[in-house]
Amino acid sequence: MAPALVERQAETEDRTFYALDTHEAFRKAGFYRILVPRRYGGYEFGADTFMRVAVALTRGCPSTGWMYTLGAAHALAAATIFPEEAQDEIFATGEFIAPATIMPSGSAVRVEGGWIVNGTWSYCSGSPYATHFMGHTLVSPTEGAPPEPMVFIAPREVWRRLDDWGQQLGLRGSGSHSITIEDGFIPDHYTIPGHMSQYSVADGTPGVRLHGNPEYGGGPLSFMNLESAVLAVGIAKGALDAYSDLMRTRSTLFPPVVGRVHDPDYQYWYGEAAGMIATAEAAILGAVRQWQEACAVGPEAFTAEMEMRLAGISRQSVQLCWHAVEGYLLPTAGSSSVRRGERLERTWRDMSMLHTHAGYAVFLAAKAQRELAKAHFGIPDGLAG
Repeated sequence: MAPALVERQAETEDRTFYALDTHEAFRKAGFYRILVPRRYGGYEFGADTFMRVAVALTRGCPSTGWMYTLGAAHALAAATIFPEEAQDEIFATGEFIAPATIMPSGSAVRVEGGWIVNGTWSYCSGSPYATHFMGHTLVSPTEGAPPEPMVFIAPREVWRRLDDWGQQLGLRGSGSHSITIEDGFIPDHYTIPGHMSQYSVADGTPGVRLHGNPEYGGGPLSFMNLESAVLAVGIAKGALDAYSDLMRTRSTLFPPVVGRVHDPDYQYWYGEAAGMIATAEAAILGAVRQWQEACAVGPEAFTAEMEMRLAGISRQSVQLCWHAVEGYLLPTAGSSSVRRGERLERTWRDMSMLHTHAGYAVFLAAKAQRELAKAHFGIPDGLAG
């Protein structure tokens, strides 16, 4: 599918999400069932298969890969942390597409059997074809107590997608629209106290007890961090493809004028970038295997240090991809190759946009390193010195 996605990058950006026939092709291929439990008609193929599909799609079209990945990935989290009653309902069709946001927003009022939720949540990647939405809001656990996060699942009929995406620097076709809920009823079994990224698997999970698959017992935070790095690898591989085409079709700028593919400098720039991207891919797929191996060991393997070590691998993988594109491919491709609409120009914009994502720009860029050191040396939270 990737070659066809390359050809449709421009129209995907104009539409702000991938086409309906692309969505139907993904459905037919079973992409939305990869992480859904077999109990509900899913394939339960595992994190490694899902991540490889994400890389392949993102390599063809970063916006499409981003929208698919951040819509389909959260089937794993939902199957891990939510109770059987909720899973029986949300996975009833065998497909689950749900953008998830980490920033608590809106409000929730307690009513009999659940909550009345109101609010708007931004950056809901995957929303155009989503079956559900996973968000956070703040609620007080008891009257007068300070508000705390609560994660909830909202079925499609409860929310509305806003037409507010497409003017950003990059990833203009990623379907990252805002979602708004007006007096939406969310039943209790569709809610969990706390923040999804801080969910502890130490005592086991509903997913493992229900499905018997250890991958439904892994740490949600580390899995979310792996997603960012996998997307960066896909984007960088697409940029390398574009550079390869230039190597084959263009000549050097200075004498002796030869095809770039025969020029030692271009050979070096290509080789250096290719090595960095291959290293990033090997690192992140290795991290995915580590995550799966930890799942097999059991919840005791998901220590804070282990989670932050995987975050560190994710960070370095993104950095390698960025340095390959920004340091070697973009500056040596030539200005005509980065005109608006050129594939290399688009991949640079998309990777630049990835750098503004809070998961990377805030958490992976700074907080994760400190948390890794604190976990390794046993420094309690809140102790600065």
